[in-house]
Amino acid sequence: MQVPQDRDDLACQPWYHGQLSRQGAEALLRQDGDFLVRISESQGHSPVISCRWRGKTLHFEVFRVALRPRPGRPQALFQLEDERFASMSALVHSYMTLGQPLSQATGAVASRPVSRQRPLTRSFSENVLTDSLAATRTLRPRKWSSNQPAEEDGAGAGEGPQGHGAPPTFGSALHRTGSEPTLLKALPHMGTMAGSLRASDGRLHAKALSKPLRTPSLASGHSSTYCELHPRVSSAQRTTPRPSCPEPDACWWEVEEEEEDGDRCFVRPHAEVSFCIPGHPSRLLGPQNRPMDPTVLSTLRSLFVAHHPGSTALHLLLVDCQAVGLLGVNKSQRSAMGVASGLELLTLPHGHRLRLEVLERIETLALAGALAVLGCLGPLEERTAALKGLVELALALRPGETGDLLGLAGVMGALLMPQVSRLESTWHHLRRSHTEAALVFEQELKPLMRALDESTGPCNPGEVALPHVAPVARLMEGEETSGPLDESCDRLMRTLLGARQVARDAPRFRRAAAQRLQGFRPNPELWEALTTSFLRRLLWGSKGAQATRAHRLEKFHRVLSILSEQLEPQD
Repeated sequence: MQVPQDRDDLACQPWYHGQLSRQGAEALLRQDGDFLVRISESQGHSPVISCRWRGKTLHFEVFRVALRPRPGRPQALFQLEDERFASMSALVHSYMTLGQPLSQATGAVASRPVSRQRPLTRSFSENVLTDSLAATRTLRPRKWSSNQPAEEDGAGAGEGPQGHGAPPTFGSALHRTGSEPTLLKALPHMGTMAGSLRASDGRLHAKALSKPLRTPSLASGHSSTYCELHPRVSSAQRTTPRPSCPEPDACWWEVEEEEEDGDRCFVRPHAEVSFCIPGHPSRLLGPQNRPMDPTVLSTLRSLFVAHHPGSTALHLLLVDCQAVGLLGVNKSQRSAMGVASGLELLTLPHGHRLRLEVLERIETLALAGALAVLGCLGPLEERTAALKGLVELALALRPGETGDLLGLAGVMGALLMPQVSRLESTWHHLRRSHTEAALVFEQELKPLMRALDESTGPCNPGEVALPHVAPVARLMEGEETSGPLDESCDRLMRTLLGARQVARDAPRFRRAAAQRLQGFRPNPELWEALTTSFLRRLLWGSKGAQATRAHRLEKFHRVLSILSEQLEPQD
């Protein structure tokens, strides 16, 4: 779609429909990705993005955050969950061109604008979306107290992260009521933030929080609900903490790491470094568990079904970045390994332990993904749905999306595993029932994975957050390369040159990964379920997990072969 020259003028935007009812919007949206922007007739003239996704029409009410009047800047910002924008046009253009989900919970992507067919009548409701705060209402004189934010007037959603510590500590869900003003909807369930915001000058009122809350439900399809959003609250909205209650730090993956000086002297490493996530009391497994416990597998299946592939991909990126030493590297680890990042350590002789951990992680992810398919002993449709879920997860992990190529290697390893690829009936049913997923797997994902393994695939830190490090790890660990000698030599040189470039670009990859994870608050159970230590215990049990890597792999491949043969016996 051509973007008008005056992008901030909503009248020039064909996807803006002015005042339009929910029923009218649903009648215009017919295909997944169709979207339009309208003014809500029931929510105080608030801007709403209506989008068709997975056969349902979803409605997202946009947060409008008023700013203090100041020359040279807008008087209001617009936000869904992550970034704030100076106009509705900029917000829509960003989400449409980048393909970013409107919310992490739904994964809905607004990709195809629906143009209005009727003349647009400019009204009061349209002025709500402009930068002119005076056009909507006249502000009474206000005496600013010391606890007011420096930049913002409204109590809308913000952009600074909250929460701290290890990944199992997360923020709570955001519940919204249909009768509360737009700018107050981000506040009732903001954890510790609710206690720090004061009701000065009517900005917040204590009685507002005592109203019964209504939890929006996407499954109910009730006409009066909007999709649940989880906006980030900016640090400017936090009051000065009291000494007895210090303000929490940012999550460890959002903390700005110190940039290494260019003329820093090399420090000789004195120990092998491991980035294995430290063990915590498991939420899903007992102290002593059996391999492939059916109860745990059922719980995991429900857990993954409850999360959109885009959300699962972000969880996987978070775990992979910690496992490979891209994010969360402390000073003692940097001092021990002599470099600043695990991507650099992988290319050095003393990165032997990390290389083994990376290879084991990819193999473990592949085995777990294969089990998700081969463990479906019920109807063929159930196994096909698991196969389709893996394809969708791989699409969410590819370059340009989440950009986690380590996780992509694990998921594609499951799909390309002989025990899975031999299921002819399952793949035939996938091509017949989910043709688009089958085509994108054959025509896009398989060639992409082949190019990555041959070190010819994309590796730009702009579109990739975590590069494909398996080839250099295998090469440094002495694994043989297949193919003719001349091709093997070419692949060897490409792998070494690519690894050198990855080590140089480690700071850029770190910034790209941190940017994708900014404001992300993972589910603690899903986070744990994707760690290598959990998957090892799930697949081999608490006792079998202590065996050697070669023994465990050989044993589990035999199990997968038996399951595959039972599902589709050979003629």
